[in-house]
Amino acid sequence: MPVEAPKIVVEPPGPKAREIIEKDEQLIMQSFSRWYPLVVEEAQGAIVRDVDGNIYIDMNSGLAVVNAGHRNKQVVEAIKKQVEKLIHYSLTDFYYEEAVRGAENLLSISPIKEGKVFYTNSGAESIEGVLKIARGYFNNSRPYVIAFLGAFHGRTYGAMSLTASKPVQRKGFSPLVPGIIHVPYPYPYRCPFKAETPEECGDAVIGFMEEWIFGKMVDPSEVSLVIAEPIQGEGGYIVPPDNFFPKLRKLTEKHGILLASDEVQAGFGRTGKWFGIMHWNVEPDLIATAKGIANGLPLGAVIGKKSIMTLPRGSHANTFGGNPVSLAAMNAVIDFMKKERILERVEKLGEEVKKYFKDLASEAKLIGDVRGKGFMIGVELVKDHDTKKPAKEEMVEIMMRSFKKGVLVIGAGVSTLRIAPPLTIEEELLWKALEIIGSTIKEVSRS
Repeated sequence: MPVEAPKIVVEPPGPKAREIIEKDEQLIMQSFSRWYPLVVEEAQGAIVRDVDGNIYIDMNSGLAVVNAGHRNKQVVEAIKKQVEKLIHYSLTDFYYEEAVRGAENLLSISPIKEGKVFYTNSGAESIEGVLKIARGYFNNSRPYVIAFLGAFHGRTYGAMSLTASKPVQRKGFSPLVPGIIHVPYPYPYRCPFKAETPEECGDAVIGFMEEWIFGKMVDPSEVSLVIAEPIQGEGGYIVPPDNFFPKLRKLTEKHGILLASDEVQAGFGRTGKWFGIMHWNVEPDLIATAKGIANGLPLGAVIGKKSIMTLPRGSHANTFGGNPVSLAAMNAVIDFMKKERILERVEKLGEEVKKYFKDLASEAKLIGDVRGKGFMIGVELVKDHDTKKPAKEEMVEIMMRSFKKGVLVIGAGVSTLRIAPPLTIEEELLWKALEIIGSTIKEVSRS
């Protein structure tokens, strides 16, 4: 692919793109929303080309998936080698070595010290597995599960029941899975409780769980699981206060409740650590992962403490989980990221990106808050800094204008731009993209 980027040769969507979009609307159920009319033909590294020849800089990684870059050479070679050897043979019915080697690799980067792995096909399926493992561990004697408002855990029934990000994701699908309680997430910029500092916000959420949920609603001895994203993804790239996860871990341990970290978006180096929860030196009981795990191939996993991964034989399985081709990709991703010291790079560059947007805020009145870790950065846009009224329409305008200029940035929450490029993005491309996004924010701020 050409390395000159961005390069717009015809205003998108071009004629080929419009033709495909029209057929898509006729042939595919439109139960999802696209960010803008991008029709991808080819991608390499952090560059995407559409069917009309336009070249873009990718600042979303295919929704935080291609962490090692599009068509990473080491990953592609591993896939080719595996395809010529074995494509499928149902791991939950038979055995193959790739699954064992993959589990060793996963456990080597996990914050769970003594663990086991269960392979899935997606993030939602990993969440479903966490839910079953937790309830099964207690023989369903603890039927309640606590999740957080603003969370996105997926769209299958158990995952959707845990999700509380946007009403449209749940509307029309009740009754949902029973026994799930939602509590506020500590969102420092918009704390749901009266708090002067982020730490006070974290304390208030823990206090609410102790005093109002456990004190007035459900006995903690009936709660099997608390599940949380270390950084809320679809909810707006929300980073909790530093005191929150250590205190949440103490609370769950006090009552014998399992703690699960949903690392589907935050995992595999996205935040500058292998898993987001590692920023707070917390060891969860269960981890759900997917997205970046295989750099674009369908794969997910549940990682859990050995003492907890105890579902009886026959109670949980799948046909395609742990596919050998996907596992080959995952092993190549882990090897590549270790060898190239990707995590250190992402931590360093992520701080520089946050500084860029914080400095930009003095010129761009729309920027209300800048937050994140590594390449999981949220730039929250507001109409007014005092009222913090979300600038939803302005966010859409910034995304569309950036798209027309050749930068693929998307949103999260109500009005937050998410900065989530491939972890391997060349610095020249990164700063080109940031300059375009930044100038576009200033343009829209002035309009």
